[in-house]
Amino acid sequence: MSSLEIKEAIQSLSRSELRDFLDWLDNYREAIWDQQIEEDMKLGKLDHLITEAKKEFREGKCRQI
Repeated sequence: MSSLEIKEAIQSLSRSELRDFLDWLDNYREAIWDQQIEEDMKLGKLDHLITEAKKEFREGKCRQI
């Protein structure tokens, strides 16, 4: 299925179907984002951010919630 066909199919949805589709799409995007974060964590790509956050916390530049 081409992207044009997908766009046309989406445009033909009823309001209720579109709402359901958008909810599904939001959940799908969140799952992809979560998966990417997990992969980045495993590869150490976020280590520098964690180190920086811990340093700023120790220096009193932020607070624990």
